[in-house]
This record gives sequence, C-alpha cells and structure tokens, in this order.
Amino acid sequence: MNVIEPVSLEVSVSERHHGARLDVCLTDHCDLLSRTQIRREITAGNVLVNGKRAKPAYRLVLNQQISCQFQSKQNAGPKPEPMDLSILYEDDALAVIDKPPAMVVHPAKGHWQGTLVSGLAAHFNELSTIGGSVRPGIVHRLDRDTTGAIIIAKTDDAHRKVAKQFENRTLKKQYLCLCLGRIDRDRDTIELPIGQHPYNRVKMTVRQEGGNAKSATTFYEVIDRFQRVSYVRVHPLTGRTHQIRVHLAHIGNPVLCDRLYGSMSSVSTSFLTTGRDTLAESQRDILLNRQALHAESIEFDHPTTCERMKITAPIPRDMSMVLETLRLDTK
Repeated sequence: MNVIEPVSLEVSVSERHHGARLDVCLTDHCDLLSRTQIRREITAGNVLVNGKRAKPAYRLVLNQQISCQFQSKQNAGPKPEPMDLSILYEDDALAVIDKPPAMVVHPAKGHWQGTLVSGLAAHFNELSTIGGSVRPGIVHRLDRDTTGAIIIAKTDDAHRKVAKQFENRTLKKQYLCLCLGRIDRDRDTIELPIGQHPYNRVKMTVRQEGGNAKSATTFYEVIDRFQRVSYVRVHPLTGRTHQIRVHLAHIGNPVLCDRLYGSMSSVSTSFLTTGRDTLAESQRDILLNRQALHAESIEFDHPTTCERMKITAPIPRDMSMVLETLRLDTK
C-alpha cells in the first residue's frame, strides 16, 4: 500500500561511498525511491549532511552523517509475515539468523513480500529503527541467493555499535563457496578495485578508475578440488558489493550457478559426473539452481558485553548435496 508520510533514514558514510555523490549514496541505501526522486528530496531540503543542506552532486567524506526525512510517496513498512526463521543466536540486543536461499533481505522494487524483514517483524517485538521503516533491524545484507549468517539489531545502540565494527573492519566474515573449474593456487589474496559496471547497472566489475571504483581485498583458500569444481573458503577483508562473486569471476572461477557473473544457472548430477548434460532441461536431476555462496560465520564484539563472539551457520542442503555427489564420483 502506498502512503505519503515522512520516512526517516540515517546513514553514516562508509568507505564504499567515500567520494561518491550524495544522490548515488542515498539511492544505494533506499530501494523504494528512484534516483530522480532522491534528487528531488535533496533539492527540497529533506536531506542534511552533518546538519547542513547539500546538492545532489555533493561529494561525501568518510564518516559524515546523512539525515533524511523523505516526503515522497512510498510503500509502507514491511507487513509482518509469520515464517520459520532459523535463529542461530539471540539475546536482548541482537540476533543472528541463518538466511535461506531465494529470500530478499528487505523490500525493494519487485520484492514487497516474503522478505526477511517481514519475518523479523512478525517474530521480534523490538527491532532497531536506524535503517528506516523498510529496514527494521537490518545492519548489513546478503544477496538474495546467498545463504547463511546475518546479524539483526534489536536496539539502535546495538545497531550503531555493530555498524561501526563493519566500518572499522573489526568484524570478520567467512564464506564457503563452490566455484566452477579447478583453482590452481591453494590460497591467495585478490587485491583488485571494484566499481560499477560501465554498461550493466546491476553488475559490479573490476576496474582501476571510474564507476566509483573502491579498493577491495579477498583472501581465499581451497578446501578441496574436483575435476570441474573447487570448494573454497573465502574471507572478504573489505565489504564491496558482490565482492566475492566479482573477484572469483575475474580470476576465471565464478561461483557455481552465479547467473550474473557466471555462465551456468543450474547444476545437475550428470554435469558434475560427466561434464555435460545429455538430458532435456526438464528431465535433469538438478542439485543446485542458485549461486553456491554461503556466509559460514560472522565474528564480532558483542555491543553490550564486548565479548568476542563467532556464530556459525551450517552448510545448506543444496551445497552439501553437490559436495556429496562430487566426493562419490572420486571414489
């Protein structure tokens, strides 16, 4: 349902948007408004940077505070939808959820129902408000088809403190992924800047300049190699959009079934064992039809107790089935 009412949004400028235009930064943070609408809000004085009005083209600086009171017609906040949530950890300040595949984290164009925040709204009595009415509790995101551990803030204080750990890179994330092809090195660090793709607005790419390119560092280590697939543990040392997917695709080993950065949309038993699909698509034994990327663990300082915590999410069934098939084929 569309409503016309002020909607608050607070943004602390991270490294990702250091040097970026104000309208570009807010477009990234607000999926419900177009860039044209964002510009209109800025020009109308509904957006302040460190308490002062700014132009849409204003270049942001790290740690600046952006305050928004949007007046445009927007969708109301998420409607609570009861759903089974796999809760890995919970206390009064936060929770860690094991996000399933095919679930968008918060409402966006084309995805108004079935989002994680709708499930959170139905399950939790209190969620942080810093992300605005459409992102209650959301401190960070996972892509729609990426599974695994995601932190949910219940209070604004917890939200700010966890977000600060992301900015300071003291929070550590670890991923498991299956990649197409045999990665030649046992371990390596990929240090290549990532920016907006010059022709495809939904993609990111490795680029040295332009496209708001930012430094990006990814460390990986190979857990196991098979004839056509590598099983890899990945540690992103920075937090760029699609970072793991872009870096692995750049070295020639895209995440398995990555529709955006790879060449395959699904994987069958016959492909894993023979390297080709001889059956019609409707007859194939499909084991995986989404990007094989899983947020295995997240390590952080608890915002209340300061205790160092590491929460782990078990590998999802579709990825484990691929691994089982690959290991049987090597026996």
